[in-house]
Amino acid sequence: MHALVVYDSQFGNTERIAAAIADTLRTTGEVRLAHVDPAHPLDLEGIDLLILGSPTQGWQSTKAMQALLAKLTPQQLHGRAVTCFDTRFQKPRWITGSAARRMAASLRHMGVTLLAPPESFFVEGTEGPLLTGELGRAAVWARALLNRIETPHPVMQR
Repeated sequence: MHALVVYDSQFGNTERIAAAIADTLRTTGEVRLAHVDPAHPLDLEGIDLLILGSPTQGWQSTKAMQALLAKLTPQQLHGRAVTCFDTRFQKPRWITGSAARRMAASLRHMGVTLLAPPESFFVEGTEGPLLTGELGRAAVWARALLNRIETPHPVMQR
């Protein structure tokens, strides 16, 4: 399996979650970890799993992540497992918003079926730090993603 974890991070919290996810995924394949750069198109050649991560800012992802999503096409994502995560305050979503849910909505609008529901990881304050246990929870989430990829979907079994 070849995975690409693309993230944006203002204070390093989302980057730490992305790194924990990438480290876990590396146990079963090749993984690239990349800071979002909307000026350069994503190279998805050979990528089986794409994970996008962003801090929640104003109920949505960062401007850089929004720009990246606007440039992605359904053709680029076809046949790839895709999901997303965010970092945000641990308060009800109606108060904080969720970048991951907004990114997931954009992906679904392109016709993408997500590998897993969007996930949120929590910070104590605007600049962090991450709440205790969030890096471990990110590793558990990454293992769950691997299980979803490795387990054949019932419709696909012969």
